[in-house]
Amino acid sequence: MEPVDLDLPTLTPLVGNAVVRMLLTRVARDGHTGLRPSHGYLIQRLVEDEPTISGLAASLGITQQGASKQVRELEELGYVERRQLPADGRVRGVRLTDRGREVLEAGRRARAELEAELVAQVGKKDTETARRVLAALLEIIGLGDDVRRRSVPIPGD
Repeated sequence: MEPVDLDLPTLTPLVGNAVVRMLLTRVARDGHTGLRPSHGYLIQRLVEDEPTISGLAASLGITQQGASKQVRELEELGYVERRQLPADGRVRGVRLTDRGREVLEAGRRARAELEAELVAQVGKKDTETARRVLAALLEIIGLGDDVRRRSVPIPGD
């Protein structure tokens, strides 16, 4: 069977999982090792916010223990830190460190490189068509608003 013969619902997770692995490999080239696919979901929550562990858990669709584990792993790697929130010194928020901002930029560069490779292979028009098709698929499956809010839940097994 040729990949082009597969339907989009089959191709999408195959491509998505492979792209994530490739991006993690490219980010590791820049010295950012130890990351797992689920870490990206948490990091996205920290781009514009400093949520609490319970806030992270709720938005990720996981338990507080699961969110704490993810944060602990990213703390050990130097990508996030917990700090008391100015509004309420009793509450601790999670935020990206400078190293966390670096990995965010490394991920953006890796995605831009991969997209440039795709454009070189199939052209800008087909790449933009693919983007529209996949964005429409996100809307059909109900993730469009989650993407806009940076609140896509961690995929289940």
